Amino acid sequence: MRPRTLRTVLATLTASVAAAGCLTAAGPAAAQERSPRNDCSPSVSLAGFSDALDKTTYGDTYVGNLSALSRDRHGSLAAVSDRSVLFRLDARTLKPQGVIALADENGAALDSEGLVVDRDRTYLVSSETEPSIRRYSRTGRVLDRLPVPDALRTAPAGRAQANGSFEGLTLLPGGRTLLASMEYPLVGDPADLVRFQTWQRTGRGHFRLGAQYTYRTDTGLGVSEVTATPDGRLLVLERGFTSGVGNTVRLYLADRRGVTLGKTLLADLADCPSLGATAKQPQPNPILDNFEGMTVTGRSKGRLDVLIVSDDNQNAVQTTRFLRLRVRA
Repeated sequence: MRPRTLRTVLATLTASVAAAGCLTAAGPAAAQERSPRNDCSPSVSLAGFSDALDKTTYGDTYVGNLSALSRDRHGSLAAVSDRSVLFRLDARTLKPQGVIALADENGAALDSEGLVVDRDRTYLVSSETEPSIRRYSRTGRVLDRLPVPDALRTAPAGRAQANGSFEGLTLLPGGRTLLASMEYPLVGDPADLVRFQTWQRTGRGHFRLGAQYTYRTDTGLGVSEVTATPDGRLLVLERGFTSGVGNTVRLYLADRRGVTLGKTLLADLADCPSLGATAKQPQPNPILDNFEGMTVTGRSKGRLDVLIVSDDNQNAVQTTRFLRLRVRA
């Protein structure tokens, strides 16, 4: 989803490849701009980026509005757009290989924001419309719908803000716990507190409600994505937007401490090397855009390989951009 515009940095909450090549690697100019490892911070380095999917189509389908990424245990990669379209991507080149239309039980479109490819290769997809989480078959047929606590429903049915509910979705190691992150606080909650809801697997494809956690965001930011690390902690992407200034995107590592989630800053992506990227609107760093999809794609040399994608909102001044990060968690 598009983050809400801030009048000032400390204002109210923000609501915020069709290519054959691999992600663009850092060249000599980027190496001069940062260290040879292209560090964003001591914990994160930028391995490359790709804009090759920006403003492209796959068949008759626009490739963009991408809100979530998920890699399954077989190495396949999927992306979902908030226009109810799921793409299967080549994990190496990011080239689209298939497309599936998603809808609710009545055939209506959804605001799809979170995605998990489950161990049986069905899809769990969260939507901000109600909000909801549905399980879909490989062909896009609705198989199940998970229960949602009343308080997390969009007002007036519950206390969730419109366009500010289930933005992130991830399956914890072992495959028994599903976690969804709210983007913004519930009405009546502190301005920096968001809820993370879990579900526990009860059998073949079914989940029951589990524990709920609270997470504190930075001032003016919302949670645009969450993804589990192999050791059961969480990578959390916080994001905001200031008109005339651009995006703020920060990557945190979170771990559970009772019913709260503690967090450690891994990197502010404004501190990454630009690697020659260009921006279509003002940005603190031209590598930045409206990043809101993220998944762990593997490990190398003691670091996690993390892929992040931006939602271009089918907007001429935004870009569908993939970043490949190496994260020491």
